[in-house]
Amino acid sequence: MKTMINKINMRSKEPISLLFIICSLFFSVACSDMFETESDRQVFDPELDQKTDSMFYTLGILKGLQQVADQYVMTGEMRGDLVATNIYTETDLRDLADFSLNSQPSAINSNKFNQPYLYYRIINNCNYYIAHRDTTLLTGSRKVAIPEYAEALAVRAWAYMQLAKTYGEVPFYTDPLVSIGDANQNFPTKDLQGICDALAPELIKFSGTPVPTYGNISAGMLNGTTSSEEKIIQSDKAMIPVDAVLGDLFLETNQYEQAAKYYFNYILVNKLVAEQAYVNPSSYRQELAEKLPTDADVNTGDGDYFTWSSIFSISNPKDIVSYIPLASNELRGVTTELPRYFGYDFYSTTGGSSNSTQRYLVDRQIDASQTYYQLSQKQEWYYVPRTQNAAANIVKTANIGDMRRFVTMRSVSKQDSIFSVMTKFFSANVPIYRTTTIYLRLAEAMNRMGQPEAAFAILKDGIKDDPSSIYLYFHPSDYDERMGTLEFLDKVVPFLSMENSAIFVNNWGIHSRGTNYTQGAFTGYQLDTLVTQKMAELNITPMGNLNDTINAVEDLICDEMALELAFEGNRFGDLTRIARHKNLAGFYQSNYGSKWLADKLAYKNPKVSLLEEKNWYLPLK
Repeated sequence: MKTMINKINMRSKEPISLLFIICSLFFSVACSDMFETESDRQVFDPELDQKTDSMFYTLGILKGLQQVADQYVMTGEMRGDLVATNIYTETDLRDLADFSLNSQPSAINSNKFNQPYLYYRIINNCNYYIAHRDTTLLTGSRKVAIPEYAEALAVRAWAYMQLAKTYGEVPFYTDPLVSIGDANQNFPTKDLQGICDALAPELIKFSGTPVPTYGNISAGMLNGTTSSEEKIIQSDKAMIPVDAVLGDLFLETNQYEQAAKYYFNYILVNKLVAEQAYVNPSSYRQELAEKLPTDADVNTGDGDYFTWSSIFSISNPKDIVSYIPLASNELRGVTTELPRYFGYDFYSTTGGSSNSTQRYLVDRQIDASQTYYQLSQKQEWYYVPRTQNAAANIVKTANIGDMRRFVTMRSVSKQDSIFSVMTKFFSANVPIYRTTTIYLRLAEAMNRMGQPEAAFAILKDGIKDDPSSIYLYFHPSDYDERMGTLEFLDKVVPFLSMENSAIFVNNWGIHSRGTNYTQGAFTGYQLDTLVTQKMAELNITPMGNLNDTINAVEDLICDEMALELAFEGNRFGDLTRIARHKNLAGFYQSNYGSKWLADKLAYKNPKVSLLEEKNWYLPLK
C-alpha cells in the first residue's frame, strides 16, 4: 500500500509546480500537448488566489483522466460479457478476462491495467485544488471559481467510485498529500456506500452547477490522415457533471429515488433530450442479403434525427455529455492503445483515411463475444412499409437484428482473413457519459422505484407529452397501492409536468436507434410480450406480481446498455451493480443476482467463483 501511495505522492506535485495551459482558439501560441505546455511560471504560493488558476488546474486534472482512460475501459470491458479473447490477446488482457488476477498473486503487480495509483493521482490533484482554492473570487457578482471547484468535487467522486467498483474497499483521504510523511499514514478504507456517504453531501450543494467551459479548444488531433491539421473539441464535453456523478453514487448504492432525482435534474437543467438516431440498413444490404425487405424504410419521424455513427466522430460527436479526448500522437499529449486492441491502427502515418483497410489489424487483441452477436441478432427490426401510410397502423417485422452492431463491429477482409474491428475508438475519444448513458441509468433507477412502465417508456417511445405516443403499457396504481405511472411522471420524475413537458417533445425511444419503429400501439415491441419472453429466457417461474415485471424490465435495460454502450468501459460495472440490485431485492432466491452474473460470464471460464461478491473485485496491490 505504501508503494502505491508513494507513487501518488511523487507525481502529485505536477499540477502544484506547473501551470497547465490550454491551446484554444483564443490563443495564438502552439502547444505540444493538448492540455499542457512548458511554462516558466511556478506556483510556490498554494493559495490559488488568481482567477485564471482555476482553468490551469482544471486542465491538469483532465490530463489525469487521459492517463487512466485505457485502464478504465479495459477493467470495465474485459471482465464483462461482451468481449472475447483470441490467439493474439496479450497476457494482461487475458488475465482480466478470465479473472486470473484474483487467483494468481504473482500477476497482480505486473498487470498494466491494475494501476490504482493512476486514480489516486487524480484524487490527490483534486484534493489539492479543493483544499486551497479561494472560492470567493468575484467577477461582478459572480463567483468565478465555483464551476471549477464543483468540477474538482465531481472528478474526485468519480475517481473514487471507479476505484471502489474495481477494488471493493479502498484507502480514502480528502486532504492533499504533499510529502512522504503525508503518504505514510494509515488511511481508513471505504466501499461504495462509505464513499457515497462521505462525498455526496458536499456534491449536493453544487447540484445544477454547470461544468466549466473555455469555448472550443485545440485538441491537437489529426483527422485520421498524415496531415498535421489540428482538431477542435468543445471544452465543456471534457468535463464531468456533478449531477451525473451524484446519480451514479446513489444508483451504485441502491438509493433509487435519490439517483433518479439527480439524473433527472441533470436532464432538466441541460434540456437533455434523447434525440432520434438511426442506422440505415440499406448501407449493409450485402451483409443482410435477402433478409432486408424490399419495402422497408428507415423511420426518420417528424423531428430532428442523426445517424447513430456520428456519436463517435472525431470532431463533432453527437450524444456526448462527457468524454476523454486522447491525443493524435505522443508529441501532442497522452495517447491511447484502445483502437489497436480492438483492431484499428489510429496512429498509422501511412494508412490513409479511417476507412482504409491498411489501418485494420488482423492481430487485433479483442473480439466481440458470441453473447454480443446473439443479443444483437435476436432483436426484431420494425418498419412501416414504404407503400403504406403510417396512419394505416401497419407495422411489419424483419428478422435482421439490431443495426447498431454493423456500426460497432465493422466487417473487414484483409490478408485472406475476414474479421471484425470495433469502431467506437476510431476517434481516440473515450465516452464517459452520453445522453443515453444517463437516460438508461435513470430508467434503471425508476424501474427499481416500482415504475417499470415509465422505465420501459425510455426504451420504447421516449417519455414525451405527445398524443401519437400511446402508452398502453401505463397502468394506474393497481400494484400494491403504488403511484400510477402518469402521476409519477408528473410529480416525482416530472417529464410530463406542465412546466417541463415542452422540453421533451423530441424524446425518442432508445431501442429504436437499432431497431427502427418501436413507438406506438402497433409495433411488436410491447412491454407485456417482452416481459413474458424475458421471464422464459431467465427460466423463472412467474410470481404474477409487480416484482416479475421489475426484474424483467431490468434485464431489458441491461440488454439495451449492451446494444447501445458496448465496449465503452461500462459493462462489468453495469453487471455487478444490477446483480447487487437483484441480491438486495431478493425476489426469487437467495443470492439470485450473483447467480445471474455468474451465468452471464460462465462462457469465460473464470478462475474464481463469481457467486462470491469478493471475487468481483481486483486485488488492491
